[in-house]
Amino acid sequence: MNPFYAYLSRLKLIRRWGLMRNTVPENDMEHSMQCALIAHGLAVIAKERHGRDVNPETVLSLALYHDVGEVITGDLPTPVKYKNPEIKGAYKRIEAMANQQLLEMLPGDLRASYRAYLLPDETAYEWKLVKAADRISAYVKCVEEQNLGNREFEQARASVLESIRRSDLPEVSEFMHEFVPSFELSLDQLSKL
Repeated sequence: MNPFYAYLSRLKLIRRWGLMRNTVPENDMEHSMQCALIAHGLAVIAKERHGRDVNPETVLSLALYHDVGEVITGDLPTPVKYKNPEIKGAYKRIEAMANQQLLEMLPGDLRASYRAYLLPDETAYEWKLVKAADRISAYVKCVEEQNLGNREFEQARASVLESIRRSDLPEVSEFMHEFVPSFELSLDQLSKL
């Protein structure tokens, strides 16, 4: 009996935005799916419009697995995680240990196939796309909460948007310009586009 996928299934139990009042709670499984869709879109834009040598399906998989260690660590809120360099560094080491623990749960003959997703090269271009998608997903959450009248996300929205604007990847600004504004719309408004 192997617990790997049972652990991954627990992503749906990990709540995000724990320090803020949420109108619609979000869990890590929902976030991972949205992040994967956005990351895939960024990679397709990069490949088709900018001639980047990138495999969108690899980026999709990286994004799908990007938070799996949180089934062991839980989700540390951003204001805590990035409070100072010591906490940030310690948490990165804890995340790496959690991901290593998950990798070691797999049968030995499968580990090589999962290593790149559980222990990604954080200097790679593909990982930059995943991190950009993670920020865009956070921004979308802020937009959705504000659309529901939750002012709790005003400062987070501004802060996340500023971090996205600092990206030097053209595919990020193109995605923000072309796709993100529609998250402001209601279903009736979307259906008229």
